[in-house]
Amino acid sequence: MTAGSSPVLRCRDVTKGFGGVPVLAGVSLDLEHGTVTALAGENGAGKSTLMKIASGQYRADRGSVIIGDRELHGGSVTDAHRAGVAIVPQELASIPDLTVYENLFVGRELRRFGFLDRRAMIKEAQRALDEFGVVLRVTARMRSLPVGLQQIVEIVKATLTFEGGPAGAKVLLLDEPTSAISEREVEQLYRVVRRLRDQGVAMVYTTHKMAEIRALADRVVVLRDGSLILDEAIDEVSDADIVTAMIGRELGTLFPELPEQPAAADPAVLEVSGLRVAGASAPVDLTVRKGEILGLAGLVGAGRTELLEAIFGTRRTLAGRIMINGRELRRGAPAEAIRHGLALVPEDRKAGGAILGMSVLDNGSLPRLSQFSIAGWLRGRDRVSAVGDAMRSVRLRSRGLSQEVGTLSGGNQQKVVLARWLTGKINVLLLDEPTRGVDVGARSEIYRIVADLAASGVAVIMASSDMPEILGLSHRALVLRRGAVAGELSRTELSAPDAQARIFAMAADLDHQPIERVTEDVR
Repeated sequence: MTAGSSPVLRCRDVTKGFGGVPVLAGVSLDLEHGTVTALAGENGAGKSTLMKIASGQYRADRGSVIIGDRELHGGSVTDAHRAGVAIVPQELASIPDLTVYENLFVGRELRRFGFLDRRAMIKEAQRALDEFGVVLRVTARMRSLPVGLQQIVEIVKATLTFEGGPAGAKVLLLDEPTSAISEREVEQLYRVVRRLRDQGVAMVYTTHKMAEIRALADRVVVLRDGSLILDEAIDEVSDADIVTAMIGRELGTLFPELPEQPAAADPAVLEVSGLRVAGASAPVDLTVRKGEILGLAGLVGAGRTELLEAIFGTRRTLAGRIMINGRELRRGAPAEAIRHGLALVPEDRKAGGAILGMSVLDNGSLPRLSQFSIAGWLRGRDRVSAVGDAMRSVRLRSRGLSQEVGTLSGGNQQKVVLARWLTGKINVLLLDEPTRGVDVGARSEIYRIVADLAASGVAVIMASSDMPEILGLSHRALVLRRGAVAGELSRTELSAPDAQARIFAMAADLDHQPIERVTEDVR
């Protein structure tokens, strides 16, 4: 069947709430064979809930999900799977210590005379990967693969569980499949998605990224606050239409106006000299002044995260000095760094930032527990007041300080991780990928928070792999390569048309090439 034929999946008036809070409000949509539907919306819009209902993980409060002529039994993953529906969640479910082929066949192992038939599984796994055009060793351990390849293996596994292999899958639901993979791995994922589409599989692809919607989608569906706002063929809508549908207003300028850049003669808040991070190719020198935003750019593996962690004290260093307002910090001592007004918002908010099972109040208290306690007892009123003020300053959207952070949207989780430092004075804010996994509306709000902090006098170092973020939110940018500084761009240079090409040339060690050639490579 082709696009335009009868739908393979129909959602009708799907409604769902949790704890009295509505999440989906009567959503209806159709999926057709051989199409990719981009499901967009801000974090908390209801995208993941809708997909979990369609895949049988959740039971809808009202409404139905129909595959062909068969209505699914709500809350039954088995029933959805028998009907041909598979889901690949954002959080990978692979078993890292098993091999690729063992992951592909987990729960449905091939046997011969009662024993595992490893030879047959290896052969079948290789055939399946070849069918998708994926080149990798099926006997390799999953943990040895880049995250992008692990994601692709999960997609192949989801389709192989059907009788007849990929051809047996009718509907595949992909939840933010590129949220944790590098750009070089994205195109391989695109090839897999397109191949499945050519085989007639109907796919839902949730994403925040406009480039992905344009690259893959035949149609775009936008949810906002649990309601379906937009459902159009991709050729019929502009990027501005999609963004406006997502956030309920025109986005306007994504980046705020930067505060005035400090003069070169102004004293530095943070001075790093001769800092040698374990594994880096050379020591690092840098300075950041009061109210300045310094961007750290570079390719994957350039050492941006390692440098921020070394400054904060959570990564081993071999030599060097770190000075805050003229006072030297002891390297490798994060508690001392915090006392001197140093704050770190890590790259992975779920693993190193927030404790998802704890409340907003408890997460907001973590960096400064001693500030809120006397003789080991928490001073409840002071703690509630300080954390509440900090969360209001970043416009946190929550049901209150008692809400678990894990139930917040990604953008609001990031606000909690950032705002908890605002319960006390900070001199230097270290931001590592501050908007990773954050929707476009929350991204704009976070940029304004960062600009406001800089305007109040905080020195900011921001590491980002998002090039527009570096260009739009930095007074200066350092380009890292193999853990060392490969070059620096001023605000004027960051505003130039060839800024992205220059950064790429420095990051990739292509300084010997003419800028015109590098620009073509970037395109």
